[in-house]
Amino acid sequence: MTRILHILDHSLPLHSGYTFRTRAILKSQQVAGMAVCGVTGQRHKDSQQTECGHLAEQVEGLEFYRTRGKAEGPVGVREWREIAALTDSIVRVAGQWQPDVLHAHSPALCGQAGLRAAKQLGIPLVYEIRAFWEDAAVGNGTGSENSVKYRMTRMLENRVIGGADAVFTICDGLRDDLIARGFDGGKIGVSPNGVDLSMFGDPPARDDALAAKLGLSDRPVIGFIGSFYDYEGLDDLIAAMPALQQKQPGTQLLLVGGGPMDDALRAQAASSPAARDIYFTGRVPHSEVEQYYSLVDVLAYPRKRSRLTDLVTPLKPLEAMAQRRIVAASDVGGHRELITHGVTGILFPADDPVGAAEALSDLIDRSGDWDAMKARARTHVASGHDWAKNIHRYQSVYHHLLAKRGDGEMPSAA
Repeated sequence: MTRILHILDHSLPLHSGYTFRTRAILKSQQVAGMAVCGVTGQRHKDSQQTECGHLAEQVEGLEFYRTRGKAEGPVGVREWREIAALTDSIVRVAGQWQPDVLHAHSPALCGQAGLRAAKQLGIPLVYEIRAFWEDAAVGNGTGSENSVKYRMTRMLENRVIGGADAVFTICDGLRDDLIARGFDGGKIGVSPNGVDLSMFGDPPARDDALAAKLGLSDRPVIGFIGSFYDYEGLDDLIAAMPALQQKQPGTQLLLVGGGPMDDALRAQAASSPAARDIYFTGRVPHSEVEQYYSLVDVLAYPRKRSRLTDLVTPLKPLEAMAQRRIVAASDVGGHRELITHGVTGILFPADDPVGAAEALSDLIDRSGDWDAMKARARTHVASGHDWAKNIHRYQSVYHHLLAKRGDGEMPSAA
């Protein structure tokens, strides 16, 4: 039985796209007959675990080891202290758990700790990039492009990529960017975002009681469920509503979630001519999210164009397609990798509220085609984004690394 120790920024019981992908990977590897556990760095925040001081935690049948403490110091020093603490945790857990392979997941802090630990332990390291975190910082407003921190983050990641035995990215956009930097494409595989289809049965019936509570009518509902970051482009979706209602009177917009843009979006909506048909729910418990999905006719993802959105494929559209929901998204690179326009969903111009309104209106006019589009989207997810199948991409590389361990030959991840 192959034993894989995953090195993570954070994990369950916290809920995020990052933790849901991790859960899907680890659960699928368990089903495939592998032994798995995870170790998290000091950025994993869970007050109960911090107060109790537990080293290990069982969540949903998965085991996670925690790195205690909090790194302090100026920028640069603090990060190296985080890497050192995580490295110590990995080595300590490995001494007890005896993994065959280390599998580190971005950010590069995890990758660098994994690289150090792999050298100490003499076992292979696989490094997986889910996004370039310097670009993510720009996208969520916590960093600026080409700043010192931006360049340092990229340099650290380049070091990890160069030292890892194999590399995975979640999409072609990230892989192509690495190849353009000069890295060997034969070393870099793609493990696309996916869903555990066993978790998605028939879509639930519309929750009429919840609709009445929110004040929704029976007119079409455009919806977004997720975090309110600037790069998500929700301001463009709100700006599109007056033009959309001119073509499709009574169309409603349901925004479920919260985040840094919450106040600004609420203020924008309040001053819109379509204000009475724009609804905010705030954050809702993960266990209740499915009820809100049941109210939405079209899930909209109006991401703005940037390096982050052009290079990275999001998870939410795949989850929506798995739930047999109609998906409409801006035509940034990350969406184009997931959605075929007119076949599995529609694409509309990024950063263009008028263009979005026209595309959404046309989609509503063609509601008779929706059932066929939903079926094609579900088939697309099942064929290319089901973790039960995609997990074998990792398994093949693990086996090659273990078979060629010590002979100096680099297996291909592509």
